Amino acid sequence: MEIKSYQNQAELLVKEYLLADSVIPYTSVICGICACKMVYDLTQLFSNVYFKSYPGLSKLQRTEWSNRSISTFHAIFITIMSLYFVFWSNLYSDHEYAGPIAFLSSALSTFTLGVLHHLLSVAGIANPMLTGEGQVYTFMVLISESTTPGINLRWYLDTAGMKRSRAYLINGVVMFVAWLVARILLFMYLFYHIYLHYDQVKQVNSLGQLLISIVPLVLSVMNLMWFGKIIKGLMKTLAKRH
Repeated sequence: MEIKSYQNQAELLVKEYLLADSVIPYTSVICGICACKMVYDLTQLFSNVYFKSYPGLSKLQRTEWSNRSISTFHAIFITIMSLYFVFWSNLYSDHEYAGPIAFLSSALSTFTLGVLHHLLSVAGIANPMLTGEGQVYTFMVLISESTTPGINLRWYLDTAGMKRSRAYLINGVVMFVAWLVARILLFMYLFYHIYLHYDQVKQVNSLGQLLISIVPLVLSVMNLMWFGKIIKGLMKTLAKRH
């Protein structure tokens, strides 16, 4: 009975304090920081054991190696969650009973937005996380993080001296396809979605409207610039192969 009592008290503590609506944004950020620290330490531990080239790296390269593992972990997590919220869950549905899509959110979606990893995330995610407005467009943008593991893998291969390997070539092709889908075609769909629901977007708070209008546009320009470089790099690599 005592164990059951402690269990009930623990569940009550989690529900009323750690996962309360007003506390979730801060709880999620703390959990995100702890997760990043854990991934950083585990990367150093496993890299020393399983990667022969790791001990020979400079201190700066080892730090970069571990930082990119955090970036990869975050990208995989946020991509899976974003795909789930945007395409598979019913959270951002157009059903009449659900309400305006630009104002829909849940405890899980708000918690997910707390796992951020760079300053752009802070600027673009803080508002929808704290207000619950415009989250659907935030998750659409975050799906583009699916290209990050490929970018990090390319750095790992280069650092490990495998730039002429078949894996490096395959990585380049996969990056081209992933970038086209996640950072070009998806953003076209995002702008189309905003156009269809613009009457709802206009009801979002002023900062939210600014972010929804500016952030995807700026990222689209950057994505197109980098896509051009990816195409040039892939063509150069294929030419060397021939």
